[in-house]
Amino acid sequence: MNRVRACWRLLRVVLHILGGVWTILTVFPRLATEQKHQRVQVWALEMLACIAIELIVKGSPPVAGPMLLAANHISWVDIVVMHATRHCRFVSKDEVGRWPLVSTLANAADTLYITRESRRDAMRVVHQMAQCLHDGDVLAIFPEGTTGDGTSLLPFHANLLQAAISADAPILPVALQFVDGRTGAISFAPCYVGADTLWQSLWRTLCTCDVQAVVQFGSPELAQGRDRRTWAADLRETITKLRG
Repeated sequence: MNRVRACWRLLRVVLHILGGVWTILTVFPRLATEQKHQRVQVWALEMLACIAIELIVKGSPPVAGPMLLAANHISWVDIVVMHATRHCRFVSKDEVGRWPLVSTLANAADTLYITRESRRDAMRVVHQMAQCLHDGDVLAIFPEGTTGDGTSLLPFHANLLQAAISADAPILPVALQFVDGRTGAISFAPCYVGADTLWQSLWRTLCTCDVQAVVQFGSPELAQGRDRRTWAADLRETITKLRG
């Protein structure tokens, strides 16, 4: 029965992705920016329903920008979860921009791309992020730079935080967790870490029931004289506390 249920969910996921691409190609050109953002949020909420993950939001998502969201990173589902709480412009590795279908979805959500191995490109993206913040956007980053297993946080990289310092914009710490809705224990089903492939992570997620995505928003904070490395360490500590 688990396999039958998982196959049904997978079919829904594929149809939902194709429907999203069709909307982007046929409807998005006629929409204003805010209308596109609303469509992205609704699409993300529906995707969570397709993979049977319940969204639990604690605290308050940002109403408007400028704001930089800094969250811990566990899974590919994190992006869907955060879009479901509030549309935000993610900073993502440049490979995503070359993935079929996924790149169409990411581009429609106004994703910014970075070549992570290039220091020069990191500086380019920092300047681009600072301009977006000056323009009042809500951006989102994963300072760990890669996914963890959900039990603890990896060290935070500080480079992209410079954008908030340069733009004098606040950062909102966001704690993400996946838990078993019946027991409250950490759920490892959506994890995408180590030797996991995207398919393995997706299939585990589709086969698992009663998974909740818990999003805990903290309070916006300004640099207040901190350099980016000090701020990164403080954010890591804050998010650790938010996760309980």
